[in-house]
Amino acid sequence: MNLSWSAAWRIARRDLSARFRGLRLLLVCLLLGVGALAAIGTLTGAIERELTARGARILGGDIEVSVWQRQLGASERAALDRLGIVSGGLRLQAMARAGDLAAPVELKAVDARWPLVGRLTLQDGRAVGAPPDGMIWLSQTAADRLALAPGGTLQIGSGRLTVGGIIADEPDRLGEGFTLGPVAIVAAGFPQAAGLVQPGAMVRTKYRALLRPGVTPAQAADRLKSAFPSAGFEIRTRDNASPGAERFVARMGEFLVLVGLAALVIAGIGIGGGVTSYMAARRGAVATLKVLGASGRDITRIYVLQVLAAALVGSAAGLAVGVAVTPLVGRALAGLLPVAPGFVLDPAALTRAALYGLFVALVFAAPPLLAARRFPALALMRANVTPLPRQARDAVLPVVIGVIGIAALALVGASQPRVVATFLAGAAGLIGSLAVLGWLVRSAAARLPRPRAPLLRIALANLHRPGAQTGALVTALGFGLSAFVLLASVQTSIDANIAAEVPARAPDYFVLDLPTEQEAAFRQLVAAKAPGARVRTVPALRGAILAYGPAGRQTRVADLKATPDDAWPLRGERGLTYADDVPQGNVVTAGRWWPRDYAGPPLVSIDERLADVLGLKLGDTLTIGLLGVERSATIASFRRIDWDSLGFNYVLVFSPNAIRDAPHALAATVDLPAGADTAAKKGVLLRAMVAALPASSVIEVGGILRQARALLDQVSVAVLGAASIAVLAGIAVLLGAIAAARASRLYDNVILRVLGAGRWQLLGLQLGEYGLLALVLAVVALGIGSGLGWVVVTQVFDFAWRPDWARVLGVLGAGVALVIGFALAASLPLLRARPAEALREL
Repeated sequence: MNLSWSAAWRIARRDLSARFRGLRLLLVCLLLGVGALAAIGTLTGAIERELTARGARILGGDIEVSVWQRQLGASERAALDRLGIVSGGLRLQAMARAGDLAAPVELKAVDARWPLVGRLTLQDGRAVGAPPDGMIWLSQTAADRLALAPGGTLQIGSGRLTVGGIIADEPDRLGEGFTLGPVAIVAAGFPQAAGLVQPGAMVRTKYRALLRPGVTPAQAADRLKSAFPSAGFEIRTRDNASPGAERFVARMGEFLVLVGLAALVIAGIGIGGGVTSYMAARRGAVATLKVLGASGRDITRIYVLQVLAAALVGSAAGLAVGVAVTPLVGRALAGLLPVAPGFVLDPAALTRAALYGLFVALVFAAPPLLAARRFPALALMRANVTPLPRQARDAVLPVVIGVIGIAALALVGASQPRVVATFLAGAAGLIGSLAVLGWLVRSAAARLPRPRAPLLRIALANLHRPGAQTGALVTALGFGLSAFVLLASVQTSIDANIAAEVPARAPDYFVLDLPTEQEAAFRQLVAAKAPGARVRTVPALRGAILAYGPAGRQTRVADLKATPDDAWPLRGERGLTYADDVPQGNVVTAGRWWPRDYAGPPLVSIDERLADVLGLKLGDTLTIGLLGVERSATIASFRRIDWDSLGFNYVLVFSPNAIRDAPHALAATVDLPAGADTAAKKGVLLRAMVAALPASSVIEVGGILRQARALLDQVSVAVLGAASIAVLAGIAVLLGAIAAARASRLYDNVILRVLGAGRWQLLGLQLGEYGLLALVLAVVALGIGSGLGWVVVTQVFDFAWRPDWARVLGVLGAGVALVIGFALAASLPLLRARPAEALREL
């Protein structure tokens, strides 16, 4: 008999329950995995599309040109004006004061044309533009810190301002990037009038333009770069309005997709177990079809169609769940990233998630589906007594096709293909290692001495008996529980490092824009208000790297088509300084430092990581743009920088004779001595510094750390959600393994019941078996998760390994308890089986 696909479908449909009885585990596994991938892909795509669609609003125009510590020259401004309508303004750190209260703010000075795109909305409902002279639009955070409401007054520098309104929605907030304080918006002329714009002050000038018709942002950027190659412009367009947010969304989304894919692969083991159980329950039907003349191909077609129907329904349900969850997650992220409200349908992301699910189902369902085609009817009927041998030859081709499909989906379009390939290889290696470990557990259980207690002896035997699912359970649950141990160890280690290292090593205050002529007075003030405090000052300038390499054969940054991720100092202007001695926390790794009072050709010392990325050698030259003027220096040394110190760390440190003549101010750190009155000293010192230095910015490190902790918490929640899917998938695998062994377990339980065993004894037997397995899994997960956590903490984050073992073990214990609870709950139907009825069906 050779059935057509239509005839096979008619038979398959009649045998397939409308509620998918026997295939529900497959549905659950695909719902979990596909749902997670659909939600992640849809949300990531929605954010990326919003960043693109709202690029002009986020940036504040079609193109933005920014420079540090200067205004655009007449020719530069004229070139920008020829491109379209231009709005300019300043950005700088400042201190706002209201009575005895003070707070650092990001001062945003805007002209009458701002905003070019959108409108600023205040909490009272007004849509406004730039504030009039003498008035300020204040963020809610700044208003809370200063205890101000509309109509209140505050002082910034030497100027007094009236709070005209509290900001509800700032159109270009995301495009402004990270700030060290809440925003405060003033008229364009206020900073100069208030004495905040001093020579060398860290003032950033931004110009936005709405381009005239016929000029694209890329064309405008190219024209400006060609006309002013040494100006040190940092140019952004509406197509790249928030590059930091775009990189974060792309990489975080890619990471979560990989974690979700790992969870789906774990769920695939459950799919394999569920299909195995389903085919075991259909052995009688398969044998009957073979007796009636059905060929192996006919059997394959019938049950492939059944499993395919269930897989499509499960994938569709997962897609629906992913779409339904996306608005909830988007609402939680509304204040951080642009997310369109309501439901979002992303055909590409949904198709990709569905294909992931179908490929995983193919890989794990193919072996049990194809196994029945080679066995004769008699062997199938006696399978409960004489287990069928495993034959995997027929499944090689579909498994290979599925694996290739999964790898292709993950790699195509990946922003970091090497990282994705490494992750896939590592996940495959880990799953393979766990599979080997599962085999070792079975072998060890077979060789261990037999306990005297009957129930414990039977429980140990169940780990290695024919048909035991020990290998699949160790693989799946070991992976899922390892993910929780990994997350707990990484999170607690980072928290411990921040708690232990940052307060001990970080300064209490940063002071920006300290005039050089006031350094002595500043030190005297700190000594008077906080005796024993340590003060460190460094010259602070801003400049852009324009070219690098051997003299006469330099590579110009403007000619680079793409900037490597590790070469971030090439993007726009960066901090510059000069020093007679090697900076604190730096170690010269190659070359020599210049002597004090050096008066030879200009020299520069470079971070060794940047030098390695750019292929720089000692003796090469570096050209920078400083206040619109090109300056060159010879590379004299490479340095290793202690970035964890949270002090002043500069990629480029010049010899004093190279840049000392440029107008600049100082930056300072203040370390208070430890003691019971530290809090009081902080309050006294802060008020004194703000009063004595009205044009400088005083920043408490505690606020920065709170922002860092908030970001880490948000990332941890995202990873925790993805890891939860992995553990849920592992639980599904546990249920699948129990279902796959249901027939043999039913036979065992019935025989034990006939021999006099009670239900509580059988429950104790299940508890002993799964308790032993859970103990093994706990040890495995603790070892693997801790090992991976150590790699992440020490090698990726470069932190000390400081996990909170109590929390790690608590998380692991909760996971193990969950596993045992589900195992016992899934075993209850077997305990309720009636021996006489069960024996008649065997």
